[in-house]
Amino acid sequence: MTTLRFAERLRDLVGGVDVVLSDIWGVVHNGLVAFPEACEALHCFRQQGGVVILITNAPRPADSVQRQLRKLGVADEIHDAIVSSGDLTRHYVADHAGQKVFWLGPERDNSIYRGLDPVLAPLAQADYIVCTGPFNDETETAEDYLAMMTLARERNLTMICANPDIIVERGDRLVYCAGAIAELYRELGGEVIFYGKPHRPIYQRAMALADERRGQATPLNRVLAIGDSVRTDLAGAHGFGIDCLFVTRGIHAEEFASLDQLDPAAVRELFGHPPRALTRELRW
Repeated sequence: MTTLRFAERLRDLVGGVDVVLSDIWGVVHNGLVAFPEACEALHCFRQQGGVVILITNAPRPADSVQRQLRKLGVADEIHDAIVSSGDLTRHYVADHAGQKVFWLGPERDNSIYRGLDPVLAPLAQADYIVCTGPFNDETETAEDYLAMMTLARERNLTMICANPDIIVERGDRLVYCAGAIAELYRELGGEVIFYGKPHRPIYQRAMALADERRGQATPLNRVLAIGDSVRTDLAGAHGFGIDCLFVTRGIHAEEFASLDQLDPAAVRELFGHPPRALTRELRW
């Protein structure tokens, strides 16, 4: 790719697209309010016969994600299905029934264990760790967990990261996620299993649902990912072999403050693997 395309509207990109795999946080909402034009864009794509699968690194089951979307005013009609990293983590916990889990994360993520009855234990007694985020993402960073992660490494515990995101928007602020702690643990030599973008299992699950909805297999060149993170959305799309529409209003907003002044070479340096197109915000 030698040039970079700036797209004002989704409709200009989806002429040969059957399936959209859209990020949620940063594209559809910012954690506090929904983005009406983004919701309209996904709805319009579906009305034209397209399939929309929302893929999210939320450390909660898909039905919990859907309830949050409804509270923010996001209509069910904008998507065909939701795939969350929380659901994939649940499969791991279910497959390791009876083992002791140290849960690192806020109480609001407790739906990740709904119906599983895990054996929760202190770190010193646990067989593995499930990390859904800091205990308090309003005030804490990964460095606050250095001592805890050092102890976990001494015990050779495997960490299951239920949200590979490093940071996300919450209103006009950025808050740390489970991925920040997981990367710290990896730097200490700890073993981490990541569920969610940019890793393949979440894309494989999303495409299985899309193909089921369409009643046929979908060629990857007819799939478009949408997201606002270089590390998760863009890298994940590239690794899976699909194009990506990159939304610049999200966590990289400061880097794109002068969007019209960026040349393709500068963007390739920033992205590594440039997206199919850039857009400030998703709209039809």
